[in-house]
Amino acid sequence: MAVAEKTPEVAAAPAAATRRKRSFQPRYPSWLTAPSLLYYAIFFLGPMVILVAFSLAVQQGFGSLKYGFNFSQFSQVLSPLYVTIFVRTLVMASVGTLATIAVGYPLAYWMARYLTTYKMLALLLIVVPFWTSFLIRTYALKIILDPKGYLARDLGINILYTKYAVAVGLVYNYLPLFILPVFASLERMDWTLIEAATDLGAHPFTAFRQITLRLTLPGFITGALLVFIPMTGEYIIPNILSGGTYEFVGNVIGDQFNQAQNQPFGSALSIALMAALSVFVIVYILFATKEEQFGA
Repeated sequence: MAVAEKTPEVAAAPAAATRRKRSFQPRYPSWLTAPSLLYYAIFFLGPMVILVAFSLAVQQGFGSLKYGFNFSQFSQVLSPLYVTIFVRTLVMASVGTLATIAVGYPLAYWMARYLTTYKMLALLLIVVPFWTSFLIRTYALKIILDPKGYLARDLGINILYTKYAVAVGLVYNYLPLFILPVFASLERMDWTLIEAATDLGAHPFTAFRQITLRLTLPGFITGALLVFIPMTGEYIIPNILSGGTYEFVGNVIGDQFNQAQNQPFGSALSIALMAALSVFVIVYILFATKEEQFGA
């Protein structure tokens, strides 16, 4: 009888444990992701499939393709001519990113640390260039760098149609993309940590390196990738500011599709560029995952 009396209590124990483990986190129906997944499938996966099909095809005549599984286009990508263009693109994108960091980080730091009343006005001035067309901004910079303009005439800065003009154009057009995430990271920082470090005898640069830079590193890496990745695929800036004398991979891809009508080789170049950029994206994902694990 004693065993029979304890049986209902034992049976009720798992139910009570289940109630205690119940999660109060919000649960959303999975169908809410359908619009974004549909958009992703149509405008990303679909073009990717077409691009892969083009890269494995063989050109027969001008603009005529024979679809199959031919990898000869990828071996042509590894020829010295195109490897040189790839290296040039990655080097110039790296230089442009470093220059953007050198200009953008101090500006974001000054805005977040020292501006109070006019902080939003300064942020608005950073965002204002995005209100105009990318193409118009590049042509405006071309007018400024014109050999007959005031920079060349009065200051002796005649760099139009050179790689230096391309570097200036990259920094000018992509600077806001770096400033915004860094500024957001700096805005969330507790500045009393810097004051405590300096009160304890730390040099200002040491406090910046050990505290500010580490706490803003996620925004720093995000901004650098937001700048570096589109720079590697840039088409307009090298075409306008270098006059076609300093081509990026994007220019070669455009020529293959528009002029040579060689879609297989242009697709192979595009896939090779995406593969090279995937390395940097994977590094960022690993870094971001590590930062989340340690609570950064």
